[in-house]
Amino acid sequence: MTSSESFYAEKMQELQKQLNSVKKAINTNSKVIAFMNSPFGQYLEERPFISLSLLVFIALSAVPFGLFLIMIIGTAVIACLGVIIIEGIVIAVGGVTLLCVLCGLVILSFGVSGVLSISYFAISSILNYMHRARLSRNDSHQSQPCSRLAEEYPPVNASKDTTHDK
Repeated sequence: MTSSESFYAEKMQELQKQLNSVKKAINTNSKVIAFMNSPFGQYLEERPFISLSLLVFIALSAVPFGLFLIMIIGTAVIACLGVIIIEGIVIAVGGVTLLCVLCGLVILSFGVSGVLSISYFAISSILNYMHRARLSRNDSHQSQPCSRLAEEYPPVNASKDTTHDK
């Protein structure tokens, strides 16, 4: 035997010892012992081909099942991020809209208060002017009562009064 063959033989024996220790650790596990004592475990122990087929099926289905779970988790994360992004966009658009509405209300309130102020000053000026004119008429009326009465109430001509003919 060459040295390489003896080296590989030693490695194979070490590997076999490690596999035996793993097998012993698995067989001494309390959950494995409970499973093997169950009716299903005994059924699989009596039928090694079905056990091997089930083991191969479980091992091969782990990859697609894992990919499916990764896809579901990724979709959920992307959906949550999408909702957060959409919510952020909606809040931003709502905030900008609120800001625009409030700015419009400020401009509108300035305009309305300006119109009301101008209307107040105009109406108060007109009322003051009319009141001063009435006061000046009353003052002049009190100083010249006969002439003011003659102007306001001219003499009535009795011959021309036709309101009481009948």
